[in-house]
Amino acid sequence: MSVMKRMSMIFKSKANNALDRLEDPRETLDYSYQRQLEMLQKVRRGVADVATSRKRLELQITRLEKEHNKLTDQGRQALQVGREDLARAALERRAGLDSQLTDLRAQYGQLQGEEEKLTLAAQRLQAKVDAFRTRKETIKATYTAAEAQTRISEAFSGISEEMGDVGLAIQRAEDRTAQLQARAGAIDELLESGALEDYSGPRDDIQAELNRMNATTGVELELERLKAELGQGGEAPKPLDAGPAQPQQQPAPQPQQQKQWPEQGS
Repeated sequence: MSVMKRMSMIFKSKANNALDRLEDPRETLDYSYQRQLEMLQKVRRGVADVATSRKRLELQITRLEKEHNKLTDQGRQALQVGREDLARAALERRAGLDSQLTDLRAQYGQLQGEEEKLTLAAQRLQAKVDAFRTRKETIKATYTAAEAQTRISEAFSGISEEMGDVGLAIQRAEDRTAQLQARAGAIDELLESGALEDYSGPRDDIQAELNRMNATTGVELELERLKAELGQGGEAPKPLDAGPAQPQQQPAPQPQQQKQWPEQGS
C-alpha cells in the first residue's frame, strides 16, 4: 500500500469517527422526514399541474363540441331552406372540428391516465411518509430515553465526563486542603520550637527556652522509663515543672543582746 493511500485511509477513518461523534440520529431522521415531505409536495404539485392541463383540454373539447353541434344544426337548416351550398360549407367546417376533437380527446385520455398514476403515487407516498413519521417519532423517543438512561448510569458510576471533572476537582481540593493543613502544622511546630520567630507579637525568649527544655525533659523522662523497663534504670531527671527543691531548714538565729548605751550626763 502506497503512502498516499494510507494517508487517504487514515483521513477518511478519522473523518468518519468525527462525523459519528457529531451526528445526532434524531436530527438525521427529522431531515429525512423533511425531504420526504418536500418530495410529496412536488408530487402533489405535479398532480395539480396535470389536472389543470386536463381541465383545460376538457373545456376546449366542450367548446369544440358545442361548435360541432352548431355547425350540424346550421347544415340542417340550410338544407331545409334549399341552400345546399351553405349546408356543404357547414359540414366542411364540422369535419375540421372532428379532427381537432379526435386529437384533443386522445390528449385528454393521456392526461387523465397520467393524473390517475400521479394521484396513486401521491397516495402511496403519503402513506409511506405517515408510516415514516410514526417510526421516526418512536425511534426518537427510544433514543432519547436510552440517552437519558446512559447519562444517569454514567453519573451514578462516575465515568461521565462531567462527573469525572467534578471528581478531579474534589480530589484537587482535598489534596490542596491536606497540603495547607500539613504546612500550617509544620509552621506551628517550628514556632513552638523557636526555629521560626513569631513577628505578630512580642518575642518571649524565656518562654521559648522553657518550652525547649520541657520538650527535652520529656524525651529524657521517656528514655529513663524505657531503661527502667529494660533493667538499665537510673535516677530519672526531674521535670522542669516540678518546681525548685525545698531548701533545708536552718536553725533560727539567736537574738543578739541589745547593747547598753550609757546615758547622757551620767
